[in-house]
Amino acid sequence: MEQYKNVFIFDHPLIKHKISILRDKNTSMKEFRELIEEITTIMTYESMSDVELVPVQVETPLEVTTQYRVAEDSIAIVPILRAGLGMVNGVHRVFPTAKVGHIGMYRDEETLEPHEYYCKLPEGIENKTVFLIDPMLATGGSACDALNALKKRGCKKIKLMSIIAAPQGIKAVAEAHPDVPVYVSTLDRGLNEQGYILPGLGDAGDRLYGTK
Repeated sequence: MEQYKNVFIFDHPLIKHKISILRDKNTSMKEFRELIEEITTIMTYESMSDVELVPVQVETPLEVTTQYRVAEDSIAIVPILRAGLGMVNGVHRVFPTAKVGHIGMYRDEETLEPHEYYCKLPEGIENKTVFLIDPMLATGGSACDALNALKKRGCKKIKLMSIIAAPQGIKAVAEAHPDVPVYVSTLDRGLNEQGYILPGLGDAGDRLYGTK
């Protein structure tokens, strides 16, 4: 696959371990949900190495010292409904005060084209670092449309995080949005005729919520 400067694929042993369990069709809904959150937390740490810090004065038991913190109210989380909801708590473990917006996309089963049906974002999101999250980056259509929706509403600093991606999805997002860092845990082989990632893990939403 072509290399893109804005795409970062993690090669973390702990993530590999967890994804091997995540893929297993016999993994329970409860464990699947927990694994999604755990992998997301690791990804959040890895993807925030460039986060902006502000100086603060902290009084230790011995003296006052200048330390650094992530600016208050500077992070927002935007899951692509519905599977993206499974990643929210993973980001919240790192940034518990981050506000959450939602973007709803559905995929036409015949054309595989995404369509937006819902968008509700926190006030002032244009001034925040936005985590756009979705466990699966397949064709890239939903991610590209969600990124367009965020940019249309003034967002300037966006990070896309997906747990498993296909080369087609990477290519689509990287070329359409070269200014957006894309963080992926695992790059899979490709897509089947129905647009599912192979070997993948099936439908992430169904496995998160027990709807199939």
